[in-house]
Amino acid sequence: MSTATSETVDAQADAAVEAEEKKQGTVARLWSQHYDLVILPAIIVVGLALLFLYISTQQLDSIEQRVLEPANVLGLLRQHLVLAAVSTILVLVIAVPVGIMLSRRWARRLQGPVLAVGGFAQALPPFGVLLLMAFAFSFGPTTAVVGLTLAALLPVLRNTVIGLQQVDQSLIEAARGMGMSARQTLFRVEVPLAVPVIVAGLRVALVLNVGTATLASYIGAGGLGELVQQALRLNRINVLLVAGGIIAAVALLIDWLAGVAERVVVSRSG
Repeated sequence: MSTATSETVDAQADAAVEAEEKKQGTVARLWSQHYDLVILPAIIVVGLALLFLYISTQQLDSIEQRVLEPANVLGLLRQHLVLAAVSTILVLVIAVPVGIMLSRRWARRLQGPVLAVGGFAQALPPFGVLLLMAFAFSFGPTTAVVGLTLAALLPVLRNTVIGLQQVDQSLIEAARGMGMSARQTLFRVEVPLAVPVIVAGLRVALVLNVGTATLASYIGAGGLGELVQQALRLNRINVLLVAGGIIAAVALLIDWLAGVAERVVVSRSG
């Protein structure tokens, strides 16, 4: 009886050890795959905490206090995010359909010229493009959104074309063999398989727009670039440090959120 009991205890102990090792192995694997999703937010929090600690030790004059009022900073942040979000949505609405069209056999002759034009547009200095468009059309948020859209169009357009071209031809033939039409094959087979690549391009476009939107303030579109301009005009280093810290934190946070979304899409597609 005692022998059977000891064997049961040993089996339970071995099972517990095995379960613990399996759990540790799972944690280690998840950490090795996604450690950057933990480190990046920590960097953002520590950086903002250090910035806040430094500013709290400084004697701010009345001008700095007025510029750094939460209502003013949050209002500029909202304008900044709206510019980035609207331009990114327009990029998605324009680039994905055009990329799908260029991936079709009947339009592949246009693929090279269109991508070349997109590459040329992205190579142009965003600041110069925004200024030229503002003088040619008008100053304000609308012109800024159009400029940001043109500047970020290529990553999504190129990734849409590449993602659709990388779909296994045998899967397409199997779908057609099951009786699917060309449209059904496109939207039920090709596009879902290309989504991870498209999302990667969208992530690049989003981060690009968040950074470039800082320049929109120079054409009267608002955004966090206003803080930079105010700091330079008023010669206030503390304001410039806060503006730079917030812009960097927003860009890193948006990149982190886009990275999380990208991995979720990839895991579901896989």
